[in-house]
Amino acid sequence: MTPSLNLGSQHRWLLSLITLLVVLLSLAPSVRLLVEALSDLGQGSQAPLWKVLNTASTWRALWHSLYTSGLGMLIALVLGSLFAFVITLTDIRGKAWLVFCFMLPMMIPPQVTALSWLQLFGPASPLLKSIGMAPPLGSPQPLYSAEGIALLLGIQSAPLVFLALRTSLLSLPRELIEAARISGARQAQVWGHIILPITRHGLVTGAAMAFISSLGNFGIPAMLGIPAGYYVLPTLIYQRMASLGTGVLAEMAALSMLIGVLALACVALQQYWMNRSRFGLGGHSGRAHDFLLGRYRPLVTALLVGVLMVILVAPLAALVVSSLVPAMGVPLSADTVTLDAYHEVIGRQGATWRAVSNSLWLAGGAALVLMLCSLPLAYRLQRLPPRLQQLTLSAIELPYALPGVVLAIACILLFVRPLPFIDLALYGTLGLIFVAYLARFLVVCLKPVSASLAQLDPSLEEAAQLAGAGPWRRLITILLPLMAPSLFAGGLLVFLLAVNELTVSALLWSAGNETLGVLIFNLDEGGESVLAAAVSVLVVIMVATLMLSLSLLAPRLPKGVVPWQG
Repeated sequence: MTPSLNLGSQHRWLLSLITLLVVLLSLAPSVRLLVEALSDLGQGSQAPLWKVLNTASTWRALWHSLYTSGLGMLIALVLGSLFAFVITLTDIRGKAWLVFCFMLPMMIPPQVTALSWLQLFGPASPLLKSIGMAPPLGSPQPLYSAEGIALLLGIQSAPLVFLALRTSLLSLPRELIEAARISGARQAQVWGHIILPITRHGLVTGAAMAFISSLGNFGIPAMLGIPAGYYVLPTLIYQRMASLGTGVLAEMAALSMLIGVLALACVALQQYWMNRSRFGLGGHSGRAHDFLLGRYRPLVTALLVGVLMVILVAPLAALVVSSLVPAMGVPLSADTVTLDAYHEVIGRQGATWRAVSNSLWLAGGAALVLMLCSLPLAYRLQRLPPRLQQLTLSAIELPYALPGVVLAIACILLFVRPLPFIDLALYGTLGLIFVAYLARFLVVCLKPVSASLAQLDPSLEEAAQLAGAGPWRRLITILLPLMAPSLFAGGLLVFLLAVNELTVSALLWSAGNETLGVLIFNLDEGGESVLAAAVSVLVVIMVATLMLSLSLLAPRLPKGVVPWQG
């Protein structure tokens, strides 16, 4: 064997080893969780799984999860469909800003969403106090209810419906709509007989994504449900772990498996309905022309802006007002306005800077490592046989598809004991959160890189290969410069999702290892709502800035990499 062939074989083995390690990182926590949940089944009623299934609180939390997630899904369908149909198919103006503002609630951490709405309603709302509309003291907080949880879950997941439905709408064949118009079909007939049936699979996909997202959401049910004693499955696991510690890990594994089974069953049901509603379409994709709103355009524009004012502007305004008063219940005025909360969280609270440092290190480190792994991984995946490629991608997507609390319990089980051979303990350290982030967000960084790699002309690499360049040299000198925008976009998306993450870190953090998401949750739970509001305002500013940065990068990226860009 010649030296060049031997070197090329070594490079391929190295790429395959990277792929294998990534798959193990993705699968190992889930396998460990499954083993723990199904352990000791021979003990009958004493087995962890049977103990969990025989507990009334489990079934009560299961019903609460199904009810709030189902209702939230319906709310998300209404909001997401309204914005998707109007923005994609009509001649409404300001589409880019409408999409950006509608997507913002999905990118804002759920605990910040819950906090902003809590400070919008209730007798202690500084905003309502300022405009004289606060309910009497002693009035109940309307959001401390199942319907309040479902409302915010629906608002948070509505952009998922929007994205799924918009993709279907953009694939509508132009010829089909034009033929219907030429035949004299009215707009209502085009919508009812062509658009709705063809985009049904987009609605099904969006509904499934919204339900699964709501099912695994921790921040909103925790901040709205725990004070009212209303527990869903993720908050029930959190409460049990917080009060009983690792002694109930086997039972929590069984509860986590129950959530995972629900999520996977929803995915299977989605696939079934998609197969039933799939159409074979021909022609060029993309809308024929905008549906002309005519004299109704100002009215439709006012409707969308009004919805955004209710779901985005009003809660954020309440959050800002709450951060500028000395205490909850104090109206904002020239005499009461103060920046003390910002001075406290920035200048005096050591926990704030520690949480910021931890979050930046975890999010930045995860983004950097995943950027380094994504290009060789995408390169190797592209060269696998189709069936093996699909299996590998499914394994990589599993930690992101499962609810965060399931991944957290799985990581605790996997790393509760020191690592063998090197005797390194990850449990209770930032290292454990970091490993969980790597597993969870790998697919977020990989997707844009894979999409860009698939669009490249293979002749560039083939020419380099004929010139004697090995796989790693081709990756670094040819593919890396071309992939740099997609790598950066994937890393920025990972950073954006990880820096405010709560669902995973809520169960993995320990004293001194708080993250920003945990800090906001703990401040509010400890009665420091004004300080929590100040931190949340800073987080929203950071999220909006990162989203704008991605928007500026969007023209250099493949279509669909930045979700809120057409």
